[in-house]
Amino acid sequence: MTHFMFSTGIENSCPTIRHGRTRVDEMALTGHYERWREDFDLVQELGVRTLRYGLPLCLTWPGPDRYDWDFADRVFNDLQVREIFPIADLCHFGVPDWIGNFQNPDFPECFARYTTAFAKRFPWIQLYTPVNEMFVCATFSAAYGWWNEQLATDKGFVTALKHVVKANVLAMHAILAVRPDAIFVQSESTEYFHAENPGAIGPAEILNERRFLSLDLNYGRRVNSQMFCFLMDNGMSREEYDFFMHHNLKSHCIMGNDYYGANEHNVTDDGKTSSSGEIFGYNEITRQYYDRYRLPVMHTETNTNEGPNGDEAVRWLRKEWANVLRVRNSGVPIVGFTWYSLIDQIDWDVALRELRGKVCPLGLYDLDRRPRAVGKAYKQLIKDWREVLPAQSVCLTVPLARYAQRRGTPSTQRRAQETEKTESD
Repeated sequence: MTHFMFSTGIENSCPTIRHGRTRVDEMALTGHYERWREDFDLVQELGVRTLRYGLPLCLTWPGPDRYDWDFADRVFNDLQVREIFPIADLCHFGVPDWIGNFQNPDFPECFARYTTAFAKRFPWIQLYTPVNEMFVCATFSAAYGWWNEQLATDKGFVTALKHVVKANVLAMHAILAVRPDAIFVQSESTEYFHAENPGAIGPAEILNERRFLSLDLNYGRRVNSQMFCFLMDNGMSREEYDFFMHHNLKSHCIMGNDYYGANEHNVTDDGKTSSSGEIFGYNEITRQYYDRYRLPVMHTETNTNEGPNGDEAVRWLRKEWANVLRVRNSGVPIVGFTWYSLIDQIDWDVALRELRGKVCPLGLYDLDRRPRAVGKAYKQLIKDWREVLPAQSVCLTVPLARYAQRRGTPSTQRRAQETEKTESD
């Protein structure tokens, strides 16, 4: 099956705050555990065929080499029957309590074993994001002190970064051993730092190199001398760096990039940053990342608040879509677009740093599962453009039901056979 991937996602962040004492589980906060069938109905109502979807690790991975597949079986098997292609999001900003946090050096190897078990459990899944937003995860956890280890040091950041990216690389190798035609969609925040004055040019240049570190390591691209010294000075060994240079799987990857209004920053001459709002926009920043990595692109996240008049999100959707078309028309192979997420989110106005219970109206649907204006607009956009973009697209090689029939468990084989019979009838 070949198609442009109009997508949405269901937010599954699960970091800890208050120095590990409190878990922030977005799926619990938004009611997804109770209403997941309704949410999948909404995905189908939109006309979406690919869904960024995963589970908080804290539920599925209760101990070393121990897994609880109860909820996972129900939701992923239902997606399979509906023929919705999940982009399996396996680690989203949090790890189980027994791992601790991203400073734990055992995390990469343990996570690779988890991903092996997941891929064997659901062999029909082809699309994966092993670790979501690696740069943001390391930054918020170990440079800003907001989540998980809550460190605010360069050494803490580099330690988290090398563990997170190594976990992603090892997971890709592990999944390919089970599903050789797996495709990996790196959902990574794309950033830019603007110098406020001539004295800020130097600090801005450093930050504009640092923003690439997670993808440079993941794709085996050698960093510049300044970033190499930064990594070495803050705890990365030569052997660790060489691992990234020699174990990348770039040929199996799509460079998923996330863009929000807060992705661009002002920089002062002392290196302090603040949000600049949109200056360059998605088109310009995406071309910078594409020129660096030369990979197919997918716009994997965007949203904005609907605003006081209820129309700001619709304007943002139309603007982002215009940027996607501009990227495509300039010759960059872009394979998908995502409004993230399906339903409203809780406490994202403070980046999950506190539990306030505030509803952020960012979804295509509200928490009563009623469509927002942007949801109606996105549904129409998909209808209008689906047949117009044959386009530099992803080939999902085996239809879901047939793959399950060939390789799945007895229960999934039965469901697949029933699906095949219904289709033929």
